[in-house]
Amino acid sequence: DMAEPIQQLTRNNSPQERQTIPFTLIHRKEKLGDLLYEKRQYGKAKWACIKMKEKQYEQSICLGFMKLMRYICEQNSSGLYLGITIPIVTIVHTNESQSEMTQAVTVAYYLPEVLQDEPPHPFDSDIIIEEWPSTIVYSR
Repeated sequence: DMAEPIQQLTRNNSPQERQTIPFTLIHRKEKLGDLLYEKRQYGKAKWACIKMKEKQYEQSICLGFMKLMRYICEQNSSGLYLGITIPIVTIVHTNESQSEMTQAVTVAYYLPEVLQDEPPHPFDSDIIIEEWPSTIVYSR
């Protein structure tokens, strides 16, 4: 099922073609010279997002990522490979009191700069295009 998107990705995505999302570094945490995480602020932008709720957190992330990869690799209204932006963001959701995590996660793909004004529509109705305000992200 993922053979075509993976072939498309490997044909069209050398490391120099990955677009890093522009951000402002707020904080960097290291231990013994190894990077543990960075706290980053991303500006207002459009993201392709999918919310998944599988039994296991890891399953939700994997399935969400696979659906986004199909969108990136031609299953969109432009019919074109959209290119990879990094990082792909995973949002972990909590209950109303924010005391525990729920099974739901959102996996999100930053649309490349050239697509920000007019993003291609996904064929998969589970994927929605959202405009996020300036956002804080923890990256590792």
